[in-house]
Amino acid sequence: MTLFGFFILLLIAAICGGIGQSIAGYNVGGCLVSIVIGFIGAYIGLWVAGKLGLPDFFTVNVEGKPFPIIWAIIGSAIFTFFVALLRRAFTGRD
Repeated sequence: MTLFGFFILLLIAAICGGIGQSIAGYNVGGCLVSIVIGFIGAYIGLWVAGKLGLPDFFTVNVEGKPFPIIWAIIGSAIFTFFVALLRRAFTGRD
């Protein structure tokens, strides 16, 4: 993978992570955190889709590497929701 392809994947992950945080109604952090949440969301979304037997759709291929946009957004929202619950439970604040 080239450096350009890697930056494109980071950009896609950041957008998916940001959308997932917006859907969950909770902002965990800035741009770097959105990138991490986007990648974690992709794994969570693919895992949930696999367990439920749902098909992959709207997958973007960057230099032969597939990135599931819809499942990344759904997984990011799920992950952000659980991070918000844990933060409220342990710190008592939003």
